[in-house]
Amino acid sequence: MEVRYELIRECSETKARLGMLHTNRGTINTPIFMPVGTQATVKTMTTEELKGMNAEIILSNTYHLYLRPGHELIKKAGGLHKFMNWDRPILTDSGGFQVFSLGKLRKLSEEGATFQSHIDGSQQVLTPEKAIEIQNALDSDIAMVFDECAPYPADRNYVYNSMKRTSRWAKRCIDANNNPNQSLFGIVQGGMYQDLREESAKELIEMDFPGYAIGGLSVGEPKELMYEVLEYTVPLLPKLKPRYLMGVGTPDAIFEGVEKGIDMFDCVHPTRIGRNGTGMTTYGRVNIKNAKHHESFKPLDPECECYTCRNYTRAYLRHLFKANEVLGLRLMTTHNLYFLIHLMKKIRNSIQEDRFVSFKREFFDKYNRND
Repeated sequence: MEVRYELIRECSETKARLGMLHTNRGTINTPIFMPVGTQATVKTMTTEELKGMNAEIILSNTYHLYLRPGHELIKKAGGLHKFMNWDRPILTDSGGFQVFSLGKLRKLSEEGATFQSHIDGSQQVLTPEKAIEIQNALDSDIAMVFDECAPYPADRNYVYNSMKRTSRWAKRCIDANNNPNQSLFGIVQGGMYQDLREESAKELIEMDFPGYAIGGLSVGEPKELMYEVLEYTVPLLPKLKPRYLMGVGTPDAIFEGVEKGIDMFDCVHPTRIGRNGTGMTTYGRVNIKNAKHHESFKPLDPECECYTCRNYTRAYLRHLFKANEVLGLRLMTTHNLYFLIHLMKKIRNSIQEDRFVSFKREFFDKYNRND
């Protein structure tokens, strides 16, 4: 079945909206944050732990799974869900952003992207058709078209040609898709140019995707510029289809995205900073490695109900990181994911009760104290 978006409620003061995204493997409440499981695993976490904190959908990466262990192996295992023991929805990105990130190690043409594997240096080719073949084999619930992510900054002519190529590639992705259980989302590009964003959105909407992502943001541009692009891009997208902002996962950007009408977010940020010893808490970010936590026997976040905060102190977490113990990475990752997943639940509740604006203000009154 094709995913179906159901609009439940809209904020009376902003464009924030409450919805439900119905998929083959369950219903997702939106706005939603999707933990990133790049290589068929959310780093340091088991799928049971993710379910325990009520993660409703996770994201995996086409590029990485293609290179290792290979989509054909995962298909033999019964698909990505069975391979990684996850029975809830999965979104797979197309690999476009990873290819973009390779810089000089890749070459783009109309056919696709030629690049060197970061694993063994072998030359690989990823085309729109190949990206769809891989995602069809992975059997994710939501697949993404293969796009070209333009860098920032980039001149208008480059971004225009990149955007037009993304539209042509999107059509090729539709033609190549042969998994009836998988929904394919389009990706709006156009850099920081309003007219190009408008043209990209128009071309993709004509292709009638069941959902739309906004790509090419969070690539180094100032956040204020990203918010400006969202301000004029989100209203271009169909009201009764999900809107996904790719690669964004900090509280400030999530609130701004929700306020502008975004439904879905993903980012490696909470897991990455967690593994480096930084926690996202009610009172701002906490670097657990700081000496001031040496004798602190309070939880990482006294207002959090996650496993980490219910069972361990800041002093213990600091000890784990200073001793290079793997448990420290797991406990901080657990907390950060729980924090964001439950922040999204609070945001949904605030939209339901039409108090999103006041909740946002209350949240940042505490968060900006920066403990």
